Amino acid sequence: MTPAALKSTLAPWRSTMETATPEAARAATAALFAPEARIHLCHPFGDLTGPDALIDSALAPLMKALPDLERRDMIVVAGTTPEGADWIGCMGNYMGRFAAPFLGIPSTGRLAHMRYHEFFRLEGGRVTEMQAIWDIPELMMQAGAWPLAPQLGAFLATPGPMSGDGLAVSGNGDAAMTRVIDMLTDLCKHPADPDPAVMRLSDHWHPRVNWYGPAGIGTARGIDGFRAHHQIPFLRAFPDRKLDAMGDLMSHWIAEGDYVAETGWPNMRLTHKGGGFLGLAPSGREVTLRSLDFWRVEQGLIRENWVLVDLLDFCRQIGLDVLARMEEGA
Repeated sequence: MTPAALKSTLAPWRSTMETATPEAARAATAALFAPEARIHLCHPFGDLTGPDALIDSALAPLMKALPDLERRDMIVVAGTTPEGADWIGCMGNYMGRFAAPFLGIPSTGRLAHMRYHEFFRLEGGRVTEMQAIWDIPELMMQAGAWPLAPQLGAFLATPGPMSGDGLAVSGNGDAAMTRVIDMLTDLCKHPADPDPAVMRLSDHWHPRVNWYGPAGIGTARGIDGFRAHHQIPFLRAFPDRKLDAMGDLMSHWIAEGDYVAETGWPNMRLTHKGGGFLGLAPSGREVTLRSLDFWRVEQGLIRENWVLVDLLDFCRQIGLDVLARMEEGA
């Protein structure tokens, strides 16, 4: 299917979910998703099967907690991967009045926001696979219930693209994809080569780049901010990080115009050897990470990068139940 046809298939569901009631959400999801669709959601939801499980386990509890829930897409990218699969990637914010607890997170009674990165694989006009991360720590921070160290980057309701064209993406994405892949290839030359210059950051990143990381890490401004608030702590913790071509791990890549999107479940395998990441001591454990990302290229350089990592699942793998720790501190 063409990118336009893929987006058209998803459009009725997106429209319904903008201001969905539980009943409308269930009907629209049943119409779009295949009965045996594989649904991979961030911790603590896990792997589900079929549209009813998505509603019952995740969306209905969210709509109960935020009864006037709004889905606000800010980027929609579609395309066919090099392997021949059709995917759509959506980035946006769920917003609504936080009226009742969600996953044990205490309600605030105020407008709340939670970023989502959601990817959908379509076959025969139906969604057969979904991979999604909701920024649950973002809700925890708004409720004053984040039980780990303060994040290094800035906290904000993540904005859409500065260019304002995130819902009108179109065109050949080959040049943008080449820029992102070249950047990641150079990025992964360090720390095996201890000279940071080998990463050629200024050759790939715009000097005013915004790196929108998940809550717990935060948003970084410029190359120096990216290094100080994310890259250096991350590499200290995971010095053996590599690109995603690692045996059984698989990423799905699509690109349109100036935008590139990637999803993988998981797409990184690393060893937690160093301390400081999220304020945690090293566990020495091998872990896998799920990272769902969007990039926007401007005049040949990466100007904005939206990144969500399933941090709660990472903590689960090293023996830390963040939601339980939150409740213990309440």
